[in-house]
Order: sequence, then C-alpha cells, then structure tokens
Amino acid sequence: MADVVRSRAGDTLDGLVWRERGLGIADIGAVLTANPGLAGAGATLPPGTPVTIPSIASPALPLRSLVQLWD
Repeated sequence: MADVVRSRAGDTLDGLVWRERGLGIADIGAVLTANPGLAGAGATLPPGTPVTIPSIASPALPLRSLVQLWD
C-alpha cells in the first residue's frame, strides 16, 4: 500500500523517505518512479509537495549487542 506524505521546509527526497519510512538511498528509484516529475522539483523539495512512497520492504537492520562500560 502506497502512502502520500507532504514535504516540510528544507526536505530532500532521501531525508523525507528516511524520516517517514526508514528507507535508504537504494529505494529512491522506486519513489521517483511512483512520482513522475518529482525529480524536476530540485534538490530541496518545496514545502507541501505531495510524495507517494510505495510499499517497499525496508531492509532488516543487523542487531548489535549492547556493550556496557562495566562489562
């Protein structure tokens, strides 16, 4: 299911998809495909620009063990 979000002042596309869905640079192509003409908006999106974020499975982050100072 795709979601439509609106950009805030100073948003870049990669920053927007990271903030909203935790997606990375590898997913930008799919977002641009879902939003024809969005690349023409420039590096910084105008505030209020609607951006459709398609359903993309975000990669599972590796778990790290917690290291305590006193271990």
